[in-house]
Amino acid sequence: MSKFLIVGLGNIGAEYANTRHNIGFDVVHAFAVKHGGMFKTDRLAEVAEVKWKGKIFVCILPTTYMNLSGKAFKYWMDKEKIPLEQTLTVVDDLALPLSKLRLRGAGSDAGHNGLKDIQLMVGTDKYPKLRFGIGDKFPKGMQVDFVLGKWFPEEVPVVKQKIDKCVEVIEQFAAIGIERTMNTVNNLNFPLS
Repeated sequence: MSKFLIVGLGNIGAEYANTRHNIGFDVVHAFAVKHGGMFKTDRLAEVAEVKWKGKIFVCILPTTYMNLSGKAFKYWMDKEKIPLEQTLTVVDDLALPLSKLRLRGAGSDAGHNGLKDIQLMVGTDKYPKLRFGIGDKFPKGMQVDFVLGKWFPEEVPVVKQKIDKCVEVIEQFAAIGIERTMNTVNNLNFPLS
């Protein structure tokens, strides 16, 4: 049975729940729950293991805080003997508008501290990432407040729609591979209604 590591990036703690920076947690949580998974506290992460169509998914939400996400990523990848190309990291992205998702097999950390740490731990930027556009609608100097802030009410329906789509993307990634999945995902648009 082939095995996949699905990593949601975020920060542990009630104050971070439903914030833009925690969208990785929200997506991976939604995926695990859809497939009957329950998260349990384990080494460096909350972990849920689920099965779907003959595949095993080890879903992790690192408890290391964002800046040390690589530690949890590397530990679980090694422990479960999962090849790097069968990992998928779900992350918020300021450079993408809210209307977009972007799946890539490689790519820079784009200034994201969680991705920076993963890259440091695995020694390459060539690992699959699903970037969830959060937009950049904030005044100069307010980036941290924006990223750690909750979604605007008018954004919530789009965020929910995108989370559902991300759950499908994780399934497609495992079922048909990254290239074919990229072709369908990267052209999608999720406009505010």
